[in-house]
Amino acid sequence: MSASTNEEDSPVSNDYATAIGTLILTLVFLLGVPGNLFIVWSILARTCKRSVTTILILNLACADGFIMALTIFFIIYLAKQTWIFGPVMCKGLFYLCNANMYASIFLITLMSVHRMVAVLFPQKLHLISRKVVTRVIMGMWVLVMVISIPSLVFRELEIEPDFSENNSRIVCSPNHTWPTHVRFQYSLETVSGFILPYAVIVTCYVLTLRRLRQTQFQRRIRSEKLILAIVITFGIFWFPYHVINMVQVAAEWYNKKSKTRETLELIHENCRAVTSTFAFLSSCANPILYTFAGKSYIKKNGLAFMAKLFDGTASSDQSANKQNRTDSAGEMNNVLLNNTATT
Repeated sequence: MSASTNEEDSPVSNDYATAIGTLILTLVFLLGVPGNLFIVWSILARTCKRSVTTILILNLACADGFIMALTIFFIIYLAKQTWIFGPVMCKGLFYLCNANMYASIFLITLMSVHRMVAVLFPQKLHLISRKVVTRVIMGMWVLVMVISIPSLVFRELEIEPDFSENNSRIVCSPNHTWPTHVRFQYSLETVSGFILPYAVIVTCYVLTLRRLRQTQFQRRIRSEKLILAIVITFGIFWFPYHVINMVQVAAEWYNKKSKTRETLELIHENCRAVTSTFAFLSSCANPILYTFAGKSYIKKNGLAFMAKLFDGTASSDQSANKQNRTDSAGEMNNVLLNNTATT
């Protein structure tokens, strides 16, 4: 544990920011824990057809539900404005949060890639067995655990003075010895946890939509709408966090006495707690999205409405694959007929 002399370095030094953060995290906990548990229960206990999309949604709900259960520690931290859980929990909790960020965007990316394969290469879908999907997801989790290590290394407890109460408090904050540490950690988070995955996602959707416009299959299937909603929601909630990451990285390139650096540091110090807690909302937003997507089933199926939604997603995937195979075969026949007529 080290000592800190600058109150502005603390993520809980701003009363206004911590108050907003506490309110957001409380809302997240109340919505996210039961919501994600309901998704897991619906898929495991009530869903008859488990498509690749459904399996990915199950993993996403497990990751979100687990991290939502841990928000109670951050609520207490922000409310008391001092860390009472010790150094191990300081490192461990922030490590798990960082891993959840990567897991969420990687799972969403896998959903988008699968949709692209289903539309562009339907004849290859038989190669994507449950065994293959399981191996890919396991590999993804290993990658997530490895790439989140910087958040474990660059985190420790510090003692700082609380000038408002003429006392001191313990904070769990980033520990960057050199400016390169700041640039490395936050650039890694933003590039590998946001920019690159979103580039893949956008590419997948552009290719998918282009293919759909070239074929007779123009119907927007349920799974495509659902995945697109998940992608957009994740981006909305995580974009401010990554903007603050880049603000903090940019500040490290200026001289310590620079006015520009002072301004950038003031921005990220005042906004870090709010944007971090705002990002947590993405983990409780998915159950709400699924509820709206499956609202047509609620009256008829009751608590089984979400299972019916996922069964419908699996069925729409299968029908889309059949239609795309039919379209591909039709296009091939047309090519053969044109070639025959030419010769």
